[in-house]
Amino acid sequence: MQLFDTHTHLDAPQFDEDREEVIARALEAGVSKMINIGFNRDTIPTTMQLAEKYDYIYAAVGWHPQDAITMEDGDLEWIASLCSHPKVVAIGEIGLDYYWDTSPKDVQHEVFRKQIGLARELKMPICIHNRDAHEDVIRILREEKAGEVGGVMHSFSGSWESAKMCLDLGFHLSFGGPITFKNARVPKEVLAQTPLDRLLIETDSPYLTPHPFRGKRNETAHVRLVAEAAAAIKGIELQELAEITYANALERFGIL
Repeated sequence: MQLFDTHTHLDAPQFDEDREEVIARALEAGVSKMINIGFNRDTIPTTMQLAEKYDYIYAAVGWHPQDAITMEDGDLEWIASLCSHPKVVAIGEIGLDYYWDTSPKDVQHEVFRKQIGLARELKMPICIHNRDAHEDVIRILREEKAGEVGGVMHSFSGSWESAKMCLDLGFHLSFGGPITFKNARVPKEVLAQTPLDRLLIETDSPYLTPHPFRGKRNETAHVRLVAEAAAAIKGIELQELAEITYANALERFGIL
């Protein structure tokens, strides 16, 4: 069985003591590919180091909305230059975050739009971070013609109505630990209706830890728990779910 964790943060300080063991456990759990996300001035270099060290780790690079206020003129050029690297498969995570009050909304919007424009210019898929900003995220994706490149709605948490709009724009929906929570009615209902050919799975480790490890550090090996929950919701075997989401990820990110 091959699993693909499409969104992880293996360079996070939570893994500084046992990163090699965490990666080994992921491989033992059947995770044969993973995408690490570099989202600001600190994590982009460490993400690139991981991608260059391990054949099975790929990179996405972008500027997170929480860090939007720190973005300088040269940073967009830096991201653009990294996109020519063979292991960089997406621009992200980018988007809007109205939960954490760390960057003004107008600054988030400007940084989001600039990165969509870069993605269109370079013909790169984008990985979207959306927290409590569904309406504005979808509006900006439409206005900036993000459907030309498509991408992934990371850790999708919106309604089915929002999901349909994202699917209409050509995006894939990615689900993580919350679909294993007993009280997570909406994500489960949305996943149930998501077409199999648009479905991806992820961990967002070290965050969003699935049941039964909720409250502890998440890690990439736990994407298997996400896959098991997704298979149960879809009413298919785990092997089939793994094969479909693995193939979807390869196609979406252009990995040969």
